[in-house]
Amino acid sequence: MPSASVLAAFGLTALLAGVAVFQLALIAGRPWGRLAWGGAHVVLPTNLRISSAVSIGIYALIAAAMLDRAGVLLWLPTAVSQPLAWTIAGYFGLGIGLNLASRSRPERLVMSPIVALLCLLSVAVALG
Repeated sequence: MPSASVLAAFGLTALLAGVAVFQLALIAGRPWGRLAWGGAHVVLPTNLRISSAVSIGIYALIAAAMLDRAGVLLWLPTAVSQPLAWTIAGYFGLGIGLNLASRSRPERLVMSPIVALLCLLSVAVALG
């Protein structure tokens, strides 16, 4: 049976993959912009589409770092992976507040719980 940390890392990776697919849809012009980037646009303008593309790369790096911390991947020393995991958990903790502060009600209702779950999963991995 995998450890709680491994399960949390896989859950976090799956959730980030789902958010990455959402970002790809935004890049492709889907009218879901009210759920992202402050919700000011139905269809994202070019600069926010670029930001969505950068986000996908960041999600991949976060997933790899958390899988490493959980022991699934082995590419970072513990002296790096442990503080990095806590930094990622803090990043998602900050993201909860930013999403809750959004002027977009859809973003607050949909993205805040997603980021809260990412934060909880990150803490579980960091503790592991």
